[in-house]
Amino acid sequence: MDTDELEEMVARGLRGESITRQQALDLLGADDSQTLAIVAAAGRVRRRFFGTGVRLNYLVSLKSGMCPEDCSYCSQALGSSASIARYTWVDEDEVHRAVEAGVAHGASTVCLVASGRSPSDQEVAKVACIVARIHREHPALHICTCLGFLDDDKATRLHEAGSDRYNHNLNTAESHYDDICSTHSYADRVATLETVKRAGISPCTGLIAGMGETDEQLVEVVFALRELDSQSVPVNFLLPFEGTPLASHRELSPLRCLRILSMVRMVHPDREVRSSAGREYHIRSLQSLVLEVCNSIFLGDYLTSEGQTGNDDRAMIADMGFHIEAPEQGESGEICFGANPDQRNVDAVAAALVSAGGEQELVDGAGVPIRTRGVGLAGSPNT
Repeated sequence: MDTDELEEMVARGLRGESITRQQALDLLGADDSQTLAIVAAAGRVRRRFFGTGVRLNYLVSLKSGMCPEDCSYCSQALGSSASIARYTWVDEDEVHRAVEAGVAHGASTVCLVASGRSPSDQEVAKVACIVARIHREHPALHICTCLGFLDDDKATRLHEAGSDRYNHNLNTAESHYDDICSTHSYADRVATLETVKRAGISPCTGLIAGMGETDEQLVEVVFALRELDSQSVPVNFLLPFEGTPLASHRELSPLRCLRILSMVRMVHPDREVRSSAGREYHIRSLQSLVLEVCNSIFLGDYLTSEGQTGNDDRAMIADMGFHIEAPEQGESGEICFGANPDQRNVDAVAAALVSAGGEQELVDGAGVPIRTRGVGLAGSPNT
């Protein structure tokens, strides 16, 4: 790849236009020695639309494990023997305390996730009550729900409660989908995304890289996300949990991951691109370069794996010259979170949460750190 080609990609991105499929393939196929130049080019596009702002997303796992689907990558699938936490629906007050912790430490989006194929009417009502409370107390907060497949009625109920985003990842290309899941189809996922859009909810949908897909299939799914008008694009890198069918996959390097993120940015120049699960495991000492490309990361832990500590996330942002993106004012006219958190929230969290206190980190045979704190478990959440 020569300098002129990279400059042409940047020019397209600065105009808000996607690069071509061939250019996307060229980015993925570039030599390791060209990666920093590619990151710098993607960074120019990222800064054009998002400046130095970083959006913090905070995950709250409402129900963990025991999912009847057979997604090969997932530690929560019923057939998985991964050493993760498994629990049924957590108490609403526990959810509330976790949300307060995330908000107090800078989260501008809270993601409420429950394992399973599709929620029952009763479960949607339960989540809608949680969403309504969060929306009432933090009207400026983005609330993203992730509950599996939805019909129009369930999507509408979530939207009316205050959920303005819905996460439902495509995960991989349609041409690769049958290789990673047999209990539902790629078309089923697309159908749910179209359903939430009809309900007025913004689609949050992304991918998982490192599952044996080709470069062509990576490009295929990233352009499919653009066609679906994904407003937020989370990019996950496979965590090869022991006890899952993809446990032997070790095909990603830090530089490869950075080129994948850069390609996603160049295809989605003006959309939220989030570095999600696998950031710490795969990108390791180069994590700070993620911020040059992505304007969004998860704060703290993921659903079943531990992430970098919240303090380290915030220090990384500051050290790189970026800032935690402040929210817009809510209906109350108050800002309840952001770079300088509301002290009332900090005090409330300090009073409500018990310190984890020196627990040993649990790591499986593949080196994946297992989440052992936060919602559904003993100890404070990682914020």
